[in-house]
Amino acid sequence: MKLPELVAAFSVFLVWHFQLSAVNAAANQITFYVHNKCTFPIWPATASNVGYPVIADGGFNLPQGQTQRIDTPLTWSGRIWARTGCKYTANETPACETGDCGGQLACKGLIGTPPATLVEISAQEGKPTFYDVSLVDGYNIPVSVTSKQLSPSCNIKGCSKNVNSLCPQELQVLNKNGVVVACKSACLAFDLDKYCCRNEYGSPGKCKASVYSKIFKDACTSYYSFAFDTPLPLVKCSSKEYVITFCPSGGAYAST
Repeated sequence: MKLPELVAAFSVFLVWHFQLSAVNAAANQITFYVHNKCTFPIWPATASNVGYPVIADGGFNLPQGQTQRIDTPLTWSGRIWARTGCKYTANETPACETGDCGGQLACKGLIGTPPATLVEISAQEGKPTFYDVSLVDGYNIPVSVTSKQLSPSCNIKGCSKNVNSLCPQELQVLNKNGVVVACKSACLAFDLDKYCCRNEYGSPGKCKASVYSKIFKDACTSYYSFAFDTPLPLVKCSSKEYVITFCPSGGAYAST
């Protein structure tokens, strides 16, 4: 075989090899496309549960209208949330108005400071992926989750109302300009057993929805509004590709 033919054959082999590698990699991972439809930049963050690897360095900047791809192993468990109002300078700690993780851009396993809207994910190889959106610790901006193929059974919708605009004064988180940028849960704000569903209230029969959790539920019907929310807003889906969209309906939900 002549040299030009060898070069051509080797080029074909390389293309085949890389295509096969990409197929194998895709078969051994779950992919999340994190999309920002807010009218301001956000700083998505991830925190893995104990025993699972950190993904996407734990956090990154995501400008308005942009999408970031995150790959996880087939078996992975953790949370994803959005930080808002971040300014990373040497003299500012915390760096973000909501969801901050020790003033760092890459949280690297650190859990964000509540309140922040949480996407909670549990994936196990060979089984459907379970996920939910939780306001058990509070809310900062809305989020939706669905499979990339847009299956109705895989869908968690966003919110019909802006929780921050409805937030009672005793739950409000204000930025330095006096703007409500997040809304605490009653558990986070008051640390009482009846709101936190613990001790004598540590069962579904004893821990009921409160006037505060009902504000969350009315605005965001697909989310957990408190620990024993019913029916369970938990979704299971067999897809390997998901879209997580912050501010799915657009709009300015926080000050930057």
